[in-house]
Amino acid sequence: MTATERPAHPVAVAGPRDHHPEHPHHVEPEPSRRSWAVLAVALTAQILVVLDISVVNTALPSIGDSLNLSSGDLQWVVTAYLMMSGGCLLLGGRVADLLSRRRVFLTGLTLFTGASMLSGFAGNATELIAARATQGLSAALLTPAALSLITTTYGGAQRRKGLVLWAAVGSMGVAAGVLVGGALTTWAGWQAIFFINGPIGAIALLVAVKVLPNARSVHAGLKQFDVPGAVTALAGLMTLMYALGGTATDGWLSARTLVGLGGSAVLLTAFILIERRTDKPLIPPHTWKVRSLVTGTTVMLGITGILVGAVFLTSIYLQNVLGYSALRAGLAFLPFAFAITAGTQIARHLLGRISPRTLAATGLAITAGAAILLSTATGNAHYATDLLPGLVLLGLGVGMVFVPVSVTAMGGIPPQHAGMASGFLMTGHEVGAALGVAVLSAVATTAGSLTSSTGIVAGFSRGFTAAAVIAGLLAVVAVLRMSATPVAAGGGGMHGH
Repeated sequence: MTATERPAHPVAVAGPRDHHPEHPHHVEPEPSRRSWAVLAVALTAQILVVLDISVVNTALPSIGDSLNLSSGDLQWVVTAYLMMSGGCLLLGGRVADLLSRRRVFLTGLTLFTGASMLSGFAGNATELIAARATQGLSAALLTPAALSLITTTYGGAQRRKGLVLWAAVGSMGVAAGVLVGGALTTWAGWQAIFFINGPIGAIALLVAVKVLPNARSVHAGLKQFDVPGAVTALAGLMTLMYALGGTATDGWLSARTLVGLGGSAVLLTAFILIERRTDKPLIPPHTWKVRSLVTGTTVMLGITGILVGAVFLTSIYLQNVLGYSALRAGLAFLPFAFAITAGTQIARHLLGRISPRTLAATGLAITAGAAILLSTATGNAHYATDLLPGLVLLGLGVGMVFVPVSVTAMGGIPPQHAGMASGFLMTGHEVGAALGVAVLSAVATTAGSLTSSTGIVAGFSRGFTAAAVIAGLLAVVAVLRMSATPVAAGGGGMHGH
């Protein structure tokens, strides 16, 4: 790291092991203000990445008809992106720590923009899925580099504001993607959901070249990146997704499902063993002792899973039960997106007075209540009276959770580990998105097929019941493990116990 890539100055949380009696009233001085240009570029890139998680949902019927895709191919259009992104984020974070963050960011953004254009030009399933996988791989480079640029460029109040905005993008972007996908598909065809990334990515690249800090690259050999660990982690997660994806047609006790789950367990166990024995593990051993990061990632995984799974189930319900068009379904999610924004703003203002533990637990309780409310919808439901209240409450709860999780998880992380930590946190986000769709849809299909109106109604109810249970369990984790110190008082620092 050079002087141009200045580290932030985190303030340690005042806890039992952090208290210094000789300086009971010591307060870390507020660092000098930095230009918001780096934050603007980082958030622009993250908006592209997050939108592509859900932007294809409302376009899938059109994509399937245009390219004659099977139901399995349609699933992989979504899953290929999420799994390559989530499975490679830890490696991407490691690369961002060992090499120039600026160079990694520019490389990731260039690849993402190019892969987006290739997705729009795809003429068959193989080409589209391959392009989507490349998008996911480039997102795995782009996301941790962008987040670590924020945490190493800014300090104090600027850093907290940057992380709050990052949290808002991560939560609202998923809901907004459904609206963007529906609008572009209706007005310009499904290819437009990918082509739009081209000019935005190109402009972001031009700005990034001018504003991102230069840093000297560190010579790093291949052994320092733990490629075997990254490969086994990705293979294990993809096998898990394959197994869960087959439950709808083959059942939970079929040979495909059981072999897939067993193979996933073997691969993920191999990943753990590789991490323990390698000299340069993908996840340094001390990471598991950073309670704020591990807890934040756990809650991030669960709440993102609920969010993306809810969008998936509701999109199917709106289009196949209520008969909404892609555009109308997208517009139906607009209040949901606004509610997420409101939730993040509420959490931002309360974070200085209420502990992250209380704030996250409250948001999760609201999320659970909203899921229960949505689970009561019937085949004769009305959007305004039966769905809208639940969607608004769900968005409010999700927004309230993302802020304390993002701020406290990254608070106090040393600059030299910012890429790894951001990769760890965002792995929870991306893997949670993939597992949320897989798990909630798998639970939903135990009540009925998602290809018929009757089955969708029954599955919608059961899926949201499962979401309520997951939110309740996450609330317990938040109460037991998250920080009890308000961020304004403690700065969102890091506990290592």
